Amino acid sequence: MPTGTAETPDLLPLLVWLSPAYPVGAFAYSHGLEWAVETGDIRDAETLKDWVADLIRHGGPFCDAVLLAHAWRALHSGSDADLREVAELAAAFAPSRERQMETLNQGDAFMTATRAAWPAPRLDRLAAAWDGRVAYPVAVGVTAAAHGLPLASTLSAFLTAVAANLVSAAVRLVPLGQTDGNRVLAGLVIEVRAAAETATTVPLDAVAGATLRSDIASMRHETQYTRLFRS
Repeated sequence: MPTGTAETPDLLPLLVWLSPAYPVGAFAYSHGLEWAVETGDIRDAETLKDWVADLIRHGGPFCDAVLLAHAWRALHSGSDADLREVAELAAAFAPSRERQMETLNQGDAFMTATRAAWPAPRLDRLAAAWDGRVAYPVAVGVTAAAHGLPLASTLSAFLTAVAANLVSAAVRLVPLGQTDGNRVLAGLVIEVRAAAETATTVPLDAVAGATLRSDIASMRHETQYTRLFRS
């Protein structure tokens, strides 16, 4: 359990939950990036940064941030109806089979690991409100709220982890050197901060993405001949 105060919350749990070591299997997914590398859309550090920046501003990661914010607020306010609504939408809000598999597998794994190692009484509210599979952003948002962690920090940490996972995939696929990958991730900090702030203002019925090339990539990846990643 976090031991910080309201003025200085303990954010160490976020560092653990969103680290590559947390057993959600994030390393196995590329969010369609593998197909983008094969087609030449991503071929160097500059094109990688542009691709991931677009996702953070307008794509799946931004939509996930909005869903996370609503899940956090629903648990924080005690509204089972709101929690059920966002959980149901998040489970269905995917443009392809692989993207749905990505979010649901990671979400289920996150909840299993968290209930075992980071229990909190308020986590039981999710199971009471929603009996389906749990999308990853909902799992993170509910867990952060259950442990009293601030929404702003949770959103920033979540988007940073998503960006880091995409950059890590590209380092292996393009390939890029670790230094180039680190430069790309550092260059995305501004995008992450802006997206984390904007995500708190979007109504649930207005969540939408506009990165069609990425959505197509996730569909094409299903039949890609050689694959390292599951999405």
